Amino acid sequence: MDGQARANRLDAAQLGAELGERATLVQFSSAFCQPCRATRRTLGEVAGMVDGVAHVEIDAEAHLTLVRELDISRTPTVLVLDATGRIVRRAVGQPRTVDVVAALGHAM
Repeated sequence: MDGQARANRLDAAQLGAELGERATLVQFSSAFCQPCRATRRTLGEVAGMVDGVAHVEIDAEAHLTLVRELDISRTPTVLVLDATGRIVRRAVGQPRTVDVVAALGHAM
């Protein structure tokens, strides 16, 4: 998981959900995306294991303005936010649990 999105920070209003106390895993998905389902499970498990981490899934097709602003070109795309909503990591494709945990280290 590496790289940065074009926007530097996201807030609860943009996400439609509260940020995690320590970090937030933001997943952009689409309806018929098979890797999105596996990504949902992985991020949900990590959020459940690490205190203060939230997982927010966003339907890319329903949030095209945000998708364009963040230059999301494929699903799943995962953004790792710190406690203030600053984007610290970005990954495209289905992440491995170990990579998600490592990326959280940059957010906390």
